[in-house]
Amino acid sequence: MKRFMTRAGGERVTAKVPPLLELRDVHKSFAAVHALRGVSLELHAGEVHGLAGENGAGKSTVVRVIGGEHRPDAGAVLVDGTPAGFAGPRDAQRHGIAVIHQEPSQFPDLTVAENVFMGRQPLRSFRRIDRAGMHARAAQLFESLGVPIEPGRVTRGLSIADQQIIEIGKALSADARIIVMDEPTAALSTVEAQRLFLVAKRLAEGGAALLFISHRLEEMYEICHRVTVLRDGSLVTTSPMADIDRDALVRSMVGRSVEQLYPSQDTATGDEALAVAGLTRAGVFADVSFSVRRGEIVGLAGLVGSGRSEVARAIFGVDPLDAGQVLVGGKRLPPGDPRAAIRAGVAMVPEDRREQGLILDLSIERNATLPRLRAVSRWGLVSRSKERALAATWADRLGVKRRRLADPVATLSGGNQQKVVLGKWLATEPDVLIVDEPTRGIDIGAKVEVHALLAELAAAGIAVLMISSELPEVLGMADRVLVMHEGRLTAELSKAEATEETVLRAATGGAA
Repeated sequence: MKRFMTRAGGERVTAKVPPLLELRDVHKSFAAVHALRGVSLELHAGEVHGLAGENGAGKSTVVRVIGGEHRPDAGAVLVDGTPAGFAGPRDAQRHGIAVIHQEPSQFPDLTVAENVFMGRQPLRSFRRIDRAGMHARAAQLFESLGVPIEPGRVTRGLSIADQQIIEIGKALSADARIIVMDEPTAALSTVEAQRLFLVAKRLAEGGAALLFISHRLEEMYEICHRVTVLRDGSLVTTSPMADIDRDALVRSMVGRSVEQLYPSQDTATGDEALAVAGLTRAGVFADVSFSVRRGEIVGLAGLVGSGRSEVARAIFGVDPLDAGQVLVGGKRLPPGDPRAAIRAGVAMVPEDRREQGLILDLSIERNATLPRLRAVSRWGLVSRSKERALAATWADRLGVKRRRLADPVATLSGGNQQKVVLGKWLATEPDVLIVDEPTRGIDIGAKVEVHALLAELAAAGIAVLMISSELPEVLGMADRVLVMHEGRLTAELSKAEATEETVLRAATGGAA
């Protein structure tokens, strides 16, 4: 980055302004694992810089090196052009660095202002906390961000989006100039993500340097000025976003073309496997009717809050119904009975794998076989050998990268956790598979594998109902697209009819 200067006499020269932060040829190893191999990165004032790569590419290690948690084995970290060997996270903070993680860490029973100034409360005489001044300063910070958050309200109950804004306020209150946002939108709705983007742009315009990490490539193109791509701990490329198209970005991340992200499928559809008629739940959704045939992937699209997930949960029997019926293979399912749905050949991969799909403290093998306990039990006792054999079959088939099946499922990456959830339901040999946000929070390489698996299942004759907030995923994978708005189906589109424009129009209440 250059800055123009003028000498006496009016001669104009240029002087290079050093980046606010620079990683220069950084190496980091953990035992025999080389996490970073000569990674270089520059963060400039006024810039949002994207960091892309699969899980295991080295992104988290870069974040920890910048945040002072890890010290490089070789190479250097420079702040304002000067080497800065961070002794720890506090030292990094003193250099103006703040890391905002995917899941904010706050004290839920303290106020917003108390969380913002925790450990740095302004004091009055006799070392008493200046609460009025603290609240006024917090209000000033949120006003500068353009976000109305009441400093005096208790943090408990605030949305993840608001909690992240509080983390940004905390960073600004500590005079942070270098802000790392690690997967900040993973748990946010589209509207919440857009608000976060406005805040990020405002921070950059104010002279901060931002490092933005996301698995959602469309977000990179919306907010980032440049992008650095890592693969297997090595630097692949750094490029202005305007100079690298989506296909080139995907290839640099995973070595595959973008066409492979959504595998082509030419599957003949069979009989009607799932039919829902007049599904209604007061205040949530009303008069929802559609069907899914064997060998077909039907996408269920709509904005967050449109009722998509609630319809899926009602079909599976998790949530109650006020009216309507669900038929599987022509036979009516009793409402509100997930066990009956499983017996009828319905499986459901829920939206939140960590809260609803897995028991994180249990082993991989125990999680993978929970829906098939009868198949791995004898006289009411679980056979460890049968449990391990069934889990190994699906773990190998889905390519779950793990050390031991006996390890807690929490030790796996997000993509591998998702494979365990898919595997445990595929082990029930379903005729109908409902997948809610199948690739949320997983890297581009894992997305390729999950998409290929869904296409393979459809080709094998399984009826797939797929819910996704990622419009490119819906358009790329679905044979038909159903669109919901405020609890009602507003459109049914063939693959040829489904475009970003037609789906978004229907999702916002317009005619498709």
